[in-house]
Amino acid sequence: MLYISSPIGLGHARRDVAIAAALRERHPDVQIDWLAQHPVTRVLEAAGEHVHPASRWLANESAHIEGEAGEHDPHCFEALRRMDEVLLANFMVFHDVVRDTPYDLVVGDESWDVDHFLHENPELKRFAYAWLTDFVGNLPMPDGGPREALVTADYNAEMIDHIARYPRIRDRAVFVGNPDDVVDAHFGPGLPRIRDWTREHYAFAGYVTGFDPAAVADREALRADLGYRPDERVCVVTVGGSGVGGHLLRRVVDGYGAAAARVPGLRMVVVTGPRIDPRSVPAADGLDVRAFVPDLYRHLAASDLAIVQGGLTTCMELTAARRPFIYIPLRHHFEQNFHVAHRLDQYGAGYRLDYDDLTPDTLGAAIAAQIGRDTAYRPVETDGAARAADLLADLL
Repeated sequence: MLYISSPIGLGHARRDVAIAAALRERHPDVQIDWLAQHPVTRVLEAAGEHVHPASRWLANESAHIEGEAGEHDPHCFEALRRMDEVLLANFMVFHDVVRDTPYDLVVGDESWDVDHFLHENPELKRFAYAWLTDFVGNLPMPDGGPREALVTADYNAEMIDHIARYPRIRDRAVFVGNPDDVVDAHFGPGLPRIRDWTREHYAFAGYVTGFDPAAVADREALRADLGYRPDERVCVVTVGGSGVGGHLLRRVVDGYGAAAARVPGLRMVVVTGPRIDPRSVPAADGLDVRAFVPDLYRHLAASDLAIVQGGLTTCMELTAARRPFIYIPLRHHFEQNFHVAHRLDQYGAGYRLDYDDLTPDTLGAAIAAQIGRDTAYRPVETDGAARAADLLADLL
């Protein structure tokens, strides 16, 4: 089996490792190769997974997104439109790998290159193929005007046409979530509603957290194990696996003094991730700056508050752990601004702020208001990985 996990953020890798573990319970003899690139390889190596040697030939998608980004502002859709060379190069690596090894199953978690070019070249499919995603539909940003609305609708129409013309390409399409987590919007003028179309073309696994919430339920023991004192108010700041979050990290750090003046005993744990140099974050008393943290979900569950981007995985890990959090979606990142925000609304989770409104005073006030707050989120299912594995198991 060949598993491809999107490198745009680390959330895909976390859930894919959990799905792979559940799949091994159903097929103990399955051999899984991962075609992956940094930063996904950091998660896979920590989990003891086998990364296919051809992975070193992949063009880095995270680097492309970072290169397209402004300050807290990767225009996600436009960046994807300018990824043709990267996606084509990576598909050719994939093509060489599946030509040389007769895999029984290929699983692509938002592997846009594989999915697009298999539909464009259906004769190349000689294996069972499963597609995973946690959102469906490109959506225009409000300031994109008529042109962006037209182009996003055109991309959606092409995808819909692909599925209609070649339904045999996707042997299984799995939505990581539930039907109500899909936005109730149109793909574009004259196109179906996204939720209705997704219900017809996807199976739903429920959300995949990648960890057992019971393992982090005892917060006192967890905090002691992680070295957090009972008298500390711990605020974890993390911006995911890409390098686009550096501006947000520094802006939050700038607000630490104003927050500490309002919150006695405040300790801010700043996690830069694998693609941001921790030395780029100014040092200060009360700040604990760390690089890649493989068990970040434990720190999130132990926290009194988290400050994050609008990435789905981190937000949903906090929701599952029932911790208060502030999320600041990347500007012009349609998935974070629409799809993720909609899903968090479904769970009644998170407190949203806009990056343009972040000043030391506004951030300090928000931290003081949210830290340690009782939550009443809708429970997150704990069997998502098992349900996803069940949907894949019969393809092997």
